Amino acid sequence: MNDDIGRLEETGQRLIEAARRAGAHAADAAVVRSRSQSAQVRLGKVEGLESSESDDLSLRVFVGRRVATVSADPRADMDRLAERAVAMARVSPEDPYAGLADPALLAADRPDLDLFDPTEISGEGLVETARALEEAALGVPGVTRSGSASAGFGATGLVLVTSTGFSGWRRRSGFSRSVSAVAGEGTGMERDYDFDSRIHAADLEGAAAIGRRAGERAARRLDPGKLATGRYAIVLDPRVSRGLIGSLLGAVNGAAIARGTSFLKDRMGRRVLPAGLDLVDEPRLPRRAGSRPFDGEGVAGERLALVEDGVLRHWLLDSATARELGLATNGRASRSSAGVSPSATNVSLTPGALSPEALLRDTHEGIYVTEMIGSGANLVTGDYSRGASGFRIRDGALAEPVSEFTVAGNLADMLLAIEPADDMDERFSVVVPTLRIGEMTVAGR
Repeated sequence: MNDDIGRLEETGQRLIEAARRAGAHAADAAVVRSRSQSAQVRLGKVEGLESSESDDLSLRVFVGRRVATVSADPRADMDRLAERAVAMARVSPEDPYAGLADPALLAADRPDLDLFDPTEISGEGLVETARALEEAALGVPGVTRSGSASAGFGATGLVLVTSTGFSGWRRRSGFSRSVSAVAGEGTGMERDYDFDSRIHAADLEGAAAIGRRAGERAARRLDPGKLATGRYAIVLDPRVSRGLIGSLLGAVNGAAIARGTSFLKDRMGRRVLPAGLDLVDEPRLPRRAGSRPFDGEGVAGERLALVEDGVLRHWLLDSATARELGLATNGRASRSSAGVSPSATNVSLTPGALSPEALLRDTHEGIYVTEMIGSGANLVTGDYSRGASGFRIRDGALAEPVSEFTVAGNLADMLLAIEPADDMDERFSVVVPTLRIGEMTVAGR
């Protein structure tokens, strides 16, 4: 993308000028260039070898307090696109909070966060990796077939230009490997998966290790038992605990607060996590999945303690939601073809002192949940009810697999009860360890 940055910035500037000529009082434009290549294999046969490239342009215009967003191919007629956007804005309802970010908050520096790896992988190389993933999974005793295996890489670049003088670009690469494995036969089959996703190709875990772990997870789930309805101590695998903290992030999103659709809307300054725990969002960490030098409005977001010592301190804000709440944006704007909205970047929860194994020993008896099914977390009320599967905890260790049970509670109570282990995995934009969340109601047989 480097060779095209100047041209793409010029495209953005021309579009801003066209919007002004059409009658916009302010505007911003984003040009996104992306490309990807992937291979998918199932039972040794290539099911797909895909390659794609795209350029997308979005223009957001403001006519007074009215706003509209349009998207198109960058080769579109600039004047006609701007005229259409302004015409849409003029018939839109007024939004008293609409507007570009305060120019004083725009990013003045653009640190190199090491988010791009130029490595190219041939289609044959991707197929070879996918086959190695599948072979490793199929080599685990008990595994009878593969769900599929895939390998891929890609890159995305963004150029953002605003009528207030901001012009900047950022780019990111991504490399991934994944495989799903099926163990058992007939109605007794069980499925599980494993994957790795990194910004730099050299950081990817080996295909053999990923495939073997997927197969072991699937085989371990064979012949699950059923649970009696009751109250159980619950421990969440990191794959599940990330989702729990994701619900908290949704509840502190400024858009939900402004709409009044969050169970935390009246909890600012009050305890939402146990004392001693912080939940921190950091957009400028080098080589991390959620990093960005500036947000979707050109604002340089800084480190933000959403929760500090268990107490809620901040919402995730873009400019519009911040104005509606009487605050200032904290640089958490995310941009899409539909417009701008707040989102988190790199979030981490304070780790605990115990290893996952020590946490299980301390739990003694309960359930270790490895999978949640359905979307039963109500962010308006905090009510939580989801299907689940996992393993019994007996005498402080994982025992037999269990499935087809429902875990129910309230998010506010669950979050206040969490006890983290120390297994932080920084591959993800939400870094959360194994969590114990106290006793919960479980509906079983």
